Amino acid sequence: MEKVLLRNIDVPDSHTLAVYKSRGGYRAFEQVLRGMSPEKLIEEVKASGLRGRGGAGFPTGMKWSFVPKDSPKPKYVICNADESEPGTFKDRLLIEKDPHAVIEGTILAAYAIQSHTAFIYIRGELVFGSKVLQGAIDEAAQAGYLGKNILGSGYDLELILHRGAGAYICGEETGLLSSLEGGRGWPKVKPPFPATHGLFGCPTVVNNVETLATLPWIIDQGAARYAAIGTEKSKGTKLFSVSGHIRKPGVYEVEMGYPFKRFLEEDCGGVPNGRKLKGVIPGGSSMPVLRADELEPVRMDYESMQAAGSMLGSGGVIVMDDSTCMVQAAWNVARFYAHESCGQCTPCREGCHWMEKIFRRIESGEGEKGDLDLVLNISGNITGNTICPFGDAAAWPAAAFIKKYRAEFEAHITQKRCVVI
Repeated sequence: MEKVLLRNIDVPDSHTLAVYKSRGGYRAFEQVLRGMSPEKLIEEVKASGLRGRGGAGFPTGMKWSFVPKDSPKPKYVICNADESEPGTFKDRLLIEKDPHAVIEGTILAAYAIQSHTAFIYIRGELVFGSKVLQGAIDEAAQAGYLGKNILGSGYDLELILHRGAGAYICGEETGLLSSLEGGRGWPKVKPPFPATHGLFGCPTVVNNVETLATLPWIIDQGAARYAAIGTEKSKGTKLFSVSGHIRKPGVYEVEMGYPFKRFLEEDCGGVPNGRKLKGVIPGGSSMPVLRADELEPVRMDYESMQAAGSMLGSGGVIVMDDSTCMVQAAWNVARFYAHESCGQCTPCREGCHWMEKIFRRIESGEGEKGDLDLVLNISGNITGNTICPFGDAAAWPAAAFIKKYRAEFEAHITQKRCVVI
């Protein structure tokens, strides 16, 4: 398979402008400036079938088209580099190894909606990545790809790198906007949506790092070529971060629709040490777990994952072998979300801590009859009842662990100990 996103990763000094340009970098943007209108650019991205790679999977070109063309307010583009989903580290690789692809993609998005100020909001813990990105931004500006009258086109764009403070909730686009505005990172009620009422109340587009890094290839090679990759509804390639009990962890670029079980066994080398596969979280810690015996028909695309009872999410594949205590795994995930809840919505603020306490009680041998149904009840009352999807992200895995491995949870409660050998 021809690589779209990882094409430059293994090239020495891939983070530099000189190497990026030697491999066709900024050719797409120069092509756009020579004769592609913003409207034509949006249509090209629509035709490619590119969907947002941050987790929601919303069509990118359609998202851009919602921005009003005649608004008197400034327009903003924000690259969401606040990668904080446990099990997910694909964006970090692009940021550190191919920052100019991220920058060129951000520039293309800005040109498409005629924005003159763009931001890259990067996770605070990515200290090295922020230094690499800032260096690349400085290089791009010195080469004339940013600033006033870019390449003599009359188009102006300022790109600002902003470091967050390590809050998972700021990965949600409206929580990110609140933080970027200088306030607490609290998500906002939608509607209105950022396309019309975003940063400082102005039209705004927020796209994920992987989404934006795909754009230069699409514009350079053509939407039709990208649309020919993948499935009918899930076009192109996708990055997957693979970790856990697997022989070859790392970041993989996979054509959408690739068989999931084959990917784990052949591409990633399977489960090591003679152990057996027990379960997989396919899209980051917020997605429901899948049992090993459910994987045979599953393919790596949005529709197949949803049909299997989970979601593609951010592509964070967490592999667990038969030595894994699923009660401990559920508690670990619940502890993360209880810690990261912003506290704005009562169901999430209270429910996340309740679920964490119950899982901790079961894991420590103090579980009670009715605890599992209580967690399912709490999960059901959180789901769909919060301002942002964080509540769902905490509730879905908690419920899935119980439903998929209920006998193991019940054994913990009745035997007052872990039954996994």
